[in-house]
Amino acid sequence: MAVTGIVNIKNEKVGEVELKDDLFGVEVKTYILHDIVRMQLAGRRAGNACTKTRAEVQGSNAKPWRQKGTGRARSGSKRSPVWRGGGTVFGPKPRSYSFKLSKKVRSLGLKMALSSRFSENRLFVLDNFDLEQIKTKQFVSVMGALNVNNALIVIPENDEKLEKSSRNVPGYKVIATAGVNVYDVLLHKNLILLQSSISQLEKRLLS
Repeated sequence: MAVTGIVNIKNEKVGEVELKDDLFGVEVKTYILHDIVRMQLAGRRAGNACTKTRAEVQGSNAKPWRQKGTGRARSGSKRSPVWRGGGTVFGPKPRSYSFKLSKKVRSLGLKMALSSRFSENRLFVLDNFDLEQIKTKQFVSVMGALNVNNALIVIPENDEKLEKSSRNVPGYKVIATAGVNVYDVLLHKNLILLQSSISQLEKRLLS
């Protein structure tokens, strides 16, 4: 097991914690991380390109002229795709770009993401992150004391004071352990874990 220090919001060391190798010492395979990030981003795509078929465009359904005897090509509707303002044939429609990877692969990818931050010495453990009130200035001062300018902060459960204090500060995101994902971990340069959130991550990924 690896051991890392625990600090308080003043960046003073207050203890140590053991990190399980099964969670923070996994060999990182970039192709797995790439597949998971691609899956997450594909799920966010709106897929909202839409064209109208001949049944959806505006126009009369009456036959423009009689079938024979006019010398013109036969036509059945003003909404025909060959006419200006007519419908589109085989045009794009709203669709889902999402695809799924197995639960085993997703779990392994998150372990790799956590392990990569630990191996790069970009993992910090805080004993707690209690703010007296919703105040952006307090949050910024804590980050200044920790000397961390871009980080994903993982807390055991939702904390309104911390979440609202940090939401207007670029480069930071506060997330509960239940929502930790590969994309957010890799998107931020540093990872800050509350000591109590480590046991929840172990329970989620190792049980």
